[in-house]
Amino acid sequence: MKNSRRSFLKKLGGASAFISAGAFSSQAKAEGDIRILQSRAKVTANDKIRIGLIGAGIIGHYDVETAMKVPGVELVGVCDLYDGRLVRAREKWGSKLFTTRDYRELLNRKDIDAVLVCTSDHWHDRISIDAMNAGKHVYCEKPMVHHVEEGQAVIDTQRKTGKVFQVGSQRASGTPILEAKKYFEQGILGELTFVEAAIDRTDAKGAWQYTVPTDASPKTVDWDRYLGDAPKVPFDANRFFRWRNYKDYGTGVAGDLFVHLLTSLHVITSSNGPNKVFSLGALNYWKDGRDAYDLVTAIMQYPKAKTHPAFQFITRVNLASGTGGMQSVKLVGTEGVIELGWSGFTIKHFKRAKAPGIGGYDSVESFAKAQQDDVMKAYNAMYSEADRVGQKFDEIKFVAPQGYDERYDHMVNFFNGIRENKPIVEDASFGLRAAGPSLLANLSAEQQKAIVWDPESMRIVQV
Repeated sequence: MKNSRRSFLKKLGGASAFISAGAFSSQAKAEGDIRILQSRAKVTANDKIRIGLIGAGIIGHYDVETAMKVPGVELVGVCDLYDGRLVRAREKWGSKLFTTRDYRELLNRKDIDAVLVCTSDHWHDRISIDAMNAGKHVYCEKPMVHHVEEGQAVIDTQRKTGKVFQVGSQRASGTPILEAKKYFEQGILGELTFVEAAIDRTDAKGAWQYTVPTDASPKTVDWDRYLGDAPKVPFDANRFFRWRNYKDYGTGVAGDLFVHLLTSLHVITSSNGPNKVFSLGALNYWKDGRDAYDLVTAIMQYPKAKTHPAFQFITRVNLASGTGGMQSVKLVGTEGVIELGWSGFTIKHFKRAKAPGIGGYDSVESFAKAQQDDVMKAYNAMYSEADRVGQKFDEIKFVAPQGYDERYDHMVNFFNGIRENKPIVEDASFGLRAAGPSLLANLSAEQQKAIVWDPESMRIVQV
């Protein structure tokens, strides 16, 4: 280990002990500047937990398959409004599996302990509230709600029923995010000044052009039930199978992807969110009948809090990117940067020189020679040689091992919360503090003005 690395760890004030004391599992490896992170999630006692799936689309399959990897979890029933998905559920998970178009039939079953809510966004609040009132624990996919004003009812129901409720933005449980949080709390960045975050996508599937089955019709799809509280319109298969493209059922790029970025940021900084949101939206490329933007850019102002100074969050999601897919999150401070990826992060750290420097591109060159001499004499008296030299430290890269799945860790935390009756990090309040600013980005773009938000009470202050 180089001297600079030793200095780096020393300046972290306890980070050396933190690394050697087992913050990484016994399987963790250190290879030069790269540390391999293993899963932090530990499964508790294998009490049987029986689950029901509500919404058997793409995410529904991902979530069920992940949940069933957790010891002691059993799938009892599946609800979906398209008959083909119910047939597929029995093909995939057993011919005796209970299936229904009516989610209330799952909630009425005594042999179901928890439900996974993986429907279109406009059903999240209603189903989650009904499920908790029926005595079920809830894992609800992000964003937690379709509209900001729906969030408080979900929070109130969770508090009233005491049921475990977790939002399905899995970054909240990801080992890289939790390790980055430790470094942030040790002051590695100095003072946080701003955060840049972006997700760009190029391909059609990334822009939600999902496959529509050839048998889609009012006979195979329960269209009236699907519409729910949305405006009544004639059957349209695209609005059912590609619902993210439409504001009546989804929340666009902000609700789908800003939430992930905000979740990561809020976990790392322990922030409750911004107090002002301004954004712009555009529909540049995907002119396929959708009314959701394919590009949203936003600036959010975060107020000073106990865990961080005031800072700005600058973010973008672009589904019309010509540069290929990419995801980037940078937390930038006065003494360094944390760059987050999906499976790890990189730390670039330095200490600023105390002395401001003199000479070079500087006004001293325009002074008379005698005045230059006087300035240099005063400068040399004020600053030592050490004060004039900043310190740079080696980059440290953290990567999760091949096959690591933060979705699994998130599921483990959900089921541990049920088994141990313990608080969940990404509960309803956390969920609204991530969803709220994301949905306000849509509102700001539509109204073309800043939205003032109270991150403590989670309410709009001024539109």
